[in-house]
Amino acid sequence: MDLVSGYKGMVELVFGNENSSSNEDSYVERVLDRISNGQLAEDRRTAMVELQSVVAESRAAQLAFGAMGFPVLMSVLKEERDDVEMVRGALETLVSALTPINHAKGSKDQVQPALMNSDLLSRESDSISLLLSLLSEEDFYVRYYTLQLLTALLTNSPTRLQEAILSIPRGITRLMDMLMDREVIRNEALLLLTYLTREAEEIQKIVVFEGAFEKVFSIIKEEGGSDGGVVVQDCLELLSNLLRKNASNQVLLRETIGFDPLISILKSRGSTYSFTQQKTVNLLSALETLNLLIMGDPKVDPAKDGNKLTNKTTLVQKKVLDHLLLLGVESQWAPVPVRCTALQCIGNLITEHPKNLDAIASKFLGDDVQEPALNSILRIILRTSSTQEFFAADYVFKCFCEKNSDGQTMLASTLIPQPQSMIHAPLEEDVNMSFGSMLLRSLTLSENDGDLETCCRAASVLSHVIKNNSQCKERVLKIKLEAPMHSLGDPEPLMHRMVKYLAVSSSMKNRNGKSALSSNSYLQLIILKLLIIWLADCPSAVQCFLESRPHLTYLLELVADSTATVFMRGLAAVILGECVIYNKSSDSEKDAFTIVDTFSQKIGLTSYFLKFDELQKSFLFASKSLEPRKVLTRSTAASMAEVEDVDEDSSSNQKDEELPILSSVFDSHFINTVKRLEADIRESIVIVYSQPKSKVAVVPAELEQRKGETDGEYIKRLKAFVEKQCTEIQDLLGRNATLAEDLSKTGGSESSSEQRVSGPSNRVQLETLQRDLQEVSKRLELLKEEKVKAESDASYYQNLASKMESDLKSLSDAYNSLEQANFHLEKEAKALKSGGVSISPDIEAIKAEAREEAQKESETELNDLLVCLGQEQSKVERLSARLMELGEDVDTLLEGIGDDLGLPEEVDDEDEDE
Repeated sequence: MDLVSGYKGMVELVFGNENSSSNEDSYVERVLDRISNGQLAEDRRTAMVELQSVVAESRAAQLAFGAMGFPVLMSVLKEERDDVEMVRGALETLVSALTPINHAKGSKDQVQPALMNSDLLSRESDSISLLLSLLSEEDFYVRYYTLQLLTALLTNSPTRLQEAILSIPRGITRLMDMLMDREVIRNEALLLLTYLTREAEEIQKIVVFEGAFEKVFSIIKEEGGSDGGVVVQDCLELLSNLLRKNASNQVLLRETIGFDPLISILKSRGSTYSFTQQKTVNLLSALETLNLLIMGDPKVDPAKDGNKLTNKTTLVQKKVLDHLLLLGVESQWAPVPVRCTALQCIGNLITEHPKNLDAIASKFLGDDVQEPALNSILRIILRTSSTQEFFAADYVFKCFCEKNSDGQTMLASTLIPQPQSMIHAPLEEDVNMSFGSMLLRSLTLSENDGDLETCCRAASVLSHVIKNNSQCKERVLKIKLEAPMHSLGDPEPLMHRMVKYLAVSSSMKNRNGKSALSSNSYLQLIILKLLIIWLADCPSAVQCFLESRPHLTYLLELVADSTATVFMRGLAAVILGECVIYNKSSDSEKDAFTIVDTFSQKIGLTSYFLKFDELQKSFLFASKSLEPRKVLTRSTAASMAEVEDVDEDSSSNQKDEELPILSSVFDSHFINTVKRLEADIRESIVIVYSQPKSKVAVVPAELEQRKGETDGEYIKRLKAFVEKQCTEIQDLLGRNATLAEDLSKTGGSESSSEQRVSGPSNRVQLETLQRDLQEVSKRLELLKEEKVKAESDASYYQNLASKMESDLKSLSDAYNSLEQANFHLEKEAKALKSGGVSISPDIEAIKAEAREEAQKESETELNDLLVCLGQEQSKVERLSARLMELGEDVDTLLEGIGDDLGLPEEVDDEDEDE
């Protein structure tokens, strides 16, 4: 066998060559020789016992056995079925060869003989088939050791064994038959099936087809339900494997035996309600199985997952909500992990399911004094000392308010401020309070450590009530809280009280200088989350927030605080951004431009945007998907059952606590909201920052000369208009220069250490600066055109004025000449009247001049006639030449033409002679 020879070479590599072989190697070889070649049956059985003993205790013996022992023992199992003791010994030896020896000394990277032996045995499909055939043997130990051997193989080589079992006819059927065997055999078969069905979907279907549901629930009932032992846990783990991400198996369970057997496990039995650790694990396993039915397949669109909706409807019809409320709300004696898991099941059961939402809203709890179930869950949030239980109960309200505007409105309608006497009433009296009164009472407690934590928890519930609901936001915005004493001031809005609590929680220091709420750092994050949800798409809330100037100052300090966490700085930056994008104020001291200008001067625009980058790089935002839910096994279930809240003074486990706490605050919906807001904030700030504070409306009428305005005044007004535009441009250029300076500082300080990481941020800032410069350039070009047009108009009017002045001068000169002519005429008229000598005109000179002009005119006309005759003569010559080319007689054609024209000439001549 090539595999065995190769394995033997590995043994020689570990233990040396034949000359230096260990005692175990030679001893195993001698024992195997006695088993295969011995003549006496008793001696062969003794050799088998010795082999099993040495293999179970020595790693070297396990390696030696793997090199040469498998053919010998498989031959025994195949050919000596009648010798039960030999078959038992062979199976027990094989189990020992596949079981790791933990007490052996050696490094972690040393060869693991158990894994190598499992790999060698699982390679031969005939070996697996032979082992499955042994399950039909009558001997108890043969079946028992065979199941143990298959389990060991499955633990070390799961995929190969699953493929081998699927290829063997009736392989799964033989294993399922073992569930009806004796208790020990049944338990081993159950454990084997649990390992076998974890990831193999085909095996899951075959197991269900073989009646796994009926057999599993029968075993659970036989073992006592949740009060049973570890067998119940194994049954529930097998049940979870069969239902996880397998809609067809879920439908089969629902349509055949139903959900009643599973729900019955959640029922509390007995009068003492004692919870052992095993019972806690069993209940956790049952709740985990229930969650698989409720959550559905994560790969399927929740809106189109009809199987999940049907499961939820059926479970509520089977009164599962009552059992969950009993475990999670009413059973305060139940362990914290059980209560938390039950509350999570309630949240998953009601989320986005109208009928189940109505069911939880109308549910009442209590025997003597009944109160709504939601009020009881709220009381858990406000009073529990367990952080886990707080987040589990808070999850119920998150699911209740998710896409349930009617439920939100119902809860918000009960938010009515209470008088001071009720605020300071004993806690026991809150049983008679409404939901809103209890919530507001918790929101208005004092500012000491314990009360502040209660206020923050109540703030978390309030954030669910107003989330994505404008009507509820406006309603809560109108709530005014009275001051503890009337002399301390007027009533203040609830939002202002929340910001006050945020500032107080941040400033509380202990003796070591660290935050007194270091282990409860989620309190500040919850209030920041509330403010983000409240301000989102609500201009009136933004206006209320900005009514108090210290609010903006505190947020700026929080964003710039290097001691604050990345999450606190990032969320504070988001709130500042919301004050810009949802700001509809017309007040120059509170408008969007002023807000941007304020934090640009205080912390710098680039530094502000870097807070978003730091938040996006955090592990919660950077992870592409949520971690898959862990499979509930023996080890994980035991660890869940032992979970308790860590003492506040313990810092060793603080990091381990941060992840679940932060994951609860930063759920996927909130993370997506923050990412969307960040994109809107960046775009809005760039738009606001690239525009001047006072927008100048260019009215065409301003470029026209006003009535009654002189040219000089008009030109001065145009110059003032252009100067004003240039001032606006200079202001924009100065602001963009600041942007460029901030960007260059950021690039210079981080290029050496975080060049790759800060690249996207610098690129965003550069693109923003380029867009700003482009806008300024366009505006500058527009102003230049307006300036050129104004100068052109001014030049036109100047030319027009000059022309009018010249025309006026010409008219004045003409008038003066007329005055002089008139003066001479008047003088001549006076001379004629007085009979004085008059200067007579020279008649002969006038005639001679007239004759000369007439002669010039006649000569001009004669010259014109001669030119016309010359043109006509040239035409006649051309026509004659053309006619001759065509063969016509020109003289013949011209006969008689001259006679007709000559008559008038003769007559004229005669007339002239006469």
